[in-house]
Amino acid sequence: MGGDDSSQGSPKSTDVFITDKNIRKTKHLSIDTNDSVPQSPTSSGGFTNASRFSGGFTNASRYSVDSQRPKPPPPGTYLVQIPKEQIYRIPPPENARRYEYLSRRKPNRSACRRCCCYSLAALLVLATLAAALVGIFFLVFRPHKPTFSVSEVSVAGINLTSSTSLISPLIKIKVRSENVNEKLGLIYGGGSAAEIFYDGAKLGDGEFTAFDQPPENVTVTVTTLRGSRIQLTSSTLEDLKESEKKGKVPFDLRVKAPFKFKVSAVTMWTMAVTVDCKLTVDKLTSSATVLTENCVTEDIILL
Repeated sequence: MGGDDSSQGSPKSTDVFITDKNIRKTKHLSIDTNDSVPQSPTSSGGFTNASRFSGGFTNASRYSVDSQRPKPPPPGTYLVQIPKEQIYRIPPPENARRYEYLSRRKPNRSACRRCCCYSLAALLVLATLAAALVGIFFLVFRPHKPTFSVSEVSVAGINLTSSTSLISPLIKIKVRSENVNEKLGLIYGGGSAAEIFYDGAKLGDGEFTAFDQPPENVTVTVTTLRGSRIQLTSSTLEDLKESEKKGKVPFDLRVKAPFKFKVSAVTMWTMAVTVDCKLTVDKLTSSATVLTENCVTEDIILL
């Protein structure tokens, strides 16, 4: 029958079933390399699973070798190994010449930096001491600037009736200087300058007389101002003639005099005083009379 033929024919695949309950069950082989290799069962009717586990033994040995290998670095991390003998703290002899400038520059830079720091510190200390001395000086002595005035004027060398427009003025001015300080003397030294102008045109110049002035003293000095072959414009010359006819000739006297304050035998630092005097005389002769004068002493400056 069809059913018998199908049962008697050779099957395409063979399935083996073990029905003997006395055969031991074997555990699955562990991947752990520490497990021992299982032995084939020896009971009757049993069979060997060596062929089945042969692939497992191969994989286990492969895992055992892989576990002894170093793990690769994570992605993005690179490990560069350099032999120790190739690591230099100083350049090798063949390359030392390339880096000689570094060894030369470092000491020079540090020395220059220290020198600059010391210089700045010294300047700062000196500036602080100077400021302290100035403050103490002004608080203790309360210095006042001197006052000036013009008492006499003598004019020569200005001949307005001559056919030539060249003039060589010789002007002598008596200047009255007053020291109003009670404890401080004044020492007027060299390097001073005095100039006289008419309507902006310079007529002559000279030096302010040097002298020493004690506290609360009035001193009168004579300053000589000279000019040589000065060419005046026609308009300035006409104005000067007209002013002399009116008997009012205006002049502008400017004096810049360096001086020092003196306390007993001690002299202070050099300062300068500037004086601007507006004065008017009646005529351009040696016997001229001062009609008006106004001298303004400007602020004292340090030199």
